[in-house]
Amino acid sequence: MSRIGARAIGIPQGVTVEVKDRTVRIKGSKGELSYTLPVGIGVDIDGAVLKVKRLAGHDDARALHGLARSILQNMAVGVSQGHERKLEIVGVGYKAMPKGKSLSLSLGFSHPVDFPLPDGIEVVQDEKNKNLLTFKGVDKQLVGQVSANLRSLRPPEPYKGKGIHYTDEIIRRKPGKAAAAKGAPAA
Repeated sequence: MSRIGARAIGIPQGVTVEVKDRTVRIKGSKGELSYTLPVGIGVDIDGAVLKVKRLAGHDDARALHGLARSILQNMAVGVSQGHERKLEIVGVGYKAMPKGKSLSLSLGFSHPVDFPLPDGIEVVQDEKNKNLLTFKGVDKQLVGQVSANLRSLRPPEPYKGKGIHYTDEIIRRKPGKAAAAKGAPAA
């Protein structure tokens, strides 16, 4: 049995769960999400606890049991608390300016980059550090995908660390040619 799939999901206060056929709809103060369960997976609601179970006779259900439980857990957390991902833009002249439903970025290219934001995603720019962006939303997968797409516009480079990176990301730095030449023995 799946160790993750066997765990019960605690439903936070103020969150309602509806199950109709194979569709699970979760509503909370931040929004509403729905998920269609894979074939061979079912759910039971027992008070404030949601349990994901495998239905007999489906081989693929074993592989999808933990996945379905994790998605439902992320939905419950998202509609009650929300999800967020923080990115930092590092580099001389690199900057971001939110405007409406998009983000205008100066990333060292010859032109500004316009990055559209999908529905359900909000970007917050830090007051003190304008190059610190926080993406917020109800759907964890969408928040992660949007932040990964933004990071891919200018990934951090290993010599000076310039680019867009997650705030909790560790960038492995390389010594440049000058550092390598100093350590080399004279010929």
